[in-house]
Amino acid sequence: MRQSLHDLKVNTRGRGFYELTGEIQSLVSESGIQSGLATVHVLHTSASLLIQENADPEVRRDLERFFSRLVPDGDRLFRHTAEGEDDMPAHVRTALTTVNLSIPIAADRLVLGTWQGIFLWEHRTHPHTRRVAIHLLGE
Repeated sequence: MRQSLHDLKVNTRGRGFYELTGEIQSLVSESGIQSGLATVHVLHTSASLLIQENADPEVRRDLERFFSRLVPDGDRLFRHTAEGEDDMPAHVRTALTTVNLSIPIAADRLVLGTWQGIFLWEHRTHPHTRRVAIHLLGE
């Protein structure tokens, strides 16, 4: 059984999706693990992880439009505004999505569907450097 832990830094330009599939697949290939599990975890409370379509960017734009309607910036409901009007909405967006993903590994490849990609979803409007931990376990 092999395992390895990696720390991926993702520089965002603000709210939006940032695909990580290629970088994570490279780590899997370099690890020599043929069969196992990749666990991906973002170390923040205002960004999340998502497996989503990577072919048509309109899907991600539609998700962003939906969440903008569901959890609008500047909503008077929120009291936690220490870092701006997008602060609490970013936390709610993260709570509604996820910070962990588990992806099987088979034949040295992440097991993803044809149109699936792994994304970091930045919920803040300003640029941030996000840390993503990747734990690979297998044989």
